[in-house]
Amino acid sequence: MEVSQILMIITLLIMITGRLPIYLTAIIGSTLAAIVAGFPISGKEDITLLKLVYSGINPVIVDMTGVLMFIGVMEKTGFLEIVIRKIIQLGTKVGGAPGIAAAGALVAGIIGALTGFTQPVVTASITGPAAVKMGMDPSKTAGIAAHAGHFGNFAGFTHPTQVAVIATAAIGFGMINIVGAIVGISIIAFSFFRLMREMKDSSKVVDNINLDDIEDTVLGKINKISFSIAIIPFIVFVVGFVGGFPLFITGIICGIITILLAKIRLNEGEAFMLMGVQRIATPLVATIGFLYMSSVMDKIGLVNTISTILEPIIDFSPVLIMLFVSSIAGFLTQSNAAAAAIIIPFLKIVLNAGADPLAAACAAAGGSAVWQYYLTGGPVAALSTVIPVIPGSNLVKANKFQRPAMVFGFIVLFICVCVVNFID
Repeated sequence: MEVSQILMIITLLIMITGRLPIYLTAIIGSTLAAIVAGFPISGKEDITLLKLVYSGINPVIVDMTGVLMFIGVMEKTGFLEIVIRKIIQLGTKVGGAPGIAAAGALVAGIIGALTGFTQPVVTASITGPAAVKMGMDPSKTAGIAAHAGHFGNFAGFTHPTQVAVIATAAIGFGMINIVGAIVGISIIAFSFFRLMREMKDSSKVVDNINLDDIEDTVLGKINKISFSIAIIPFIVFVVGFVGGFPLFITGIICGIITILLAKIRLNEGEAFMLMGVQRIATPLVATIGFLYMSSVMDKIGLVNTISTILEPIIDFSPVLIMLFVSSIAGFLTQSNAAAAAIIIPFLKIVLNAGADPLAAACAAAGGSAVWQYYLTGGPVAALSTVIPVIPGSNLVKANKFQRPAMVFGFIVLFICVCVVNFID
């Protein structure tokens, strides 16, 4: 067992560096460790390679499928764009330049949460230059735009780390997404109010721009369905989601409602729903791979070994230690995905130590989601993709502006984790 545990540790270290494909490394490394541990490929034994692979098939994948089917038809019918347009309109009317930048960040975060593609540049390419024309500092504009990733990662349904955490804790989607939304919005709101105060104090000259043109450029021309109609399926989805109704069924029902309201053929609507499921590829592989890896670590005794070594620390407070470990993992790896190599095994340990599953999951998913951008704003994504589309912006200055909001977001996360842990 000692050799297999060493192999597993090497696998985790390679995953953390990010120099090799994370998911393939997890699967191949886990397989080698299991074989070295002496587990047969198949058969009647209690532990086999085949049974360990099947342990990665989790109900959370079913829920994720329902969400993506609903989002697929919302996108193709234009309903999602109508809802997004309204958010940008409201943000601009409420807060001017800071409002349009904050709304763009929130919209990009929502898109990422629902589709698994959190790229702030999707909206920042237009809302960013518009905010600068309205008198806002370019670097600070880029900074708030790139806050989208916090919301998309932690409030979402498809990020590999989020899905793996939920599956490992066996909690299902629900309260963890609400906590994620609260934390994500708090980070965007913190920077928004800072910018509102600065804009008010600076008395800068504001260029006159046509906000309707901005909205059309961001979203394109869409059909004439009103916002009050387009929001109905989303409201039903939220009610079902919060009410604890099976997410797969909720997604299907809301997809059908969208088809009926959009007045398209059922066959066409079904095709749109299936197109949404195409996005499941990465989180599907990640979920199965990480849970397979977690099962191998457990069966070869590595989880128990680490638990024994860290027992004095974990006994202090499993949930808070989980939050600390996740935060450090996100901070050092600067990647929510790479941090999973540390987060998932440690989550298994704190759960075995008796930690509340929901509180531990919020701590595990939230820590890295908040701190991953602190050092650079994201070395290969997030802020680095926004800087090129906002003239005059500087990555170092933008990242420096972001940091107080991330600290505030962590404080909000800490409070949420403590409340959830106390209530449960």
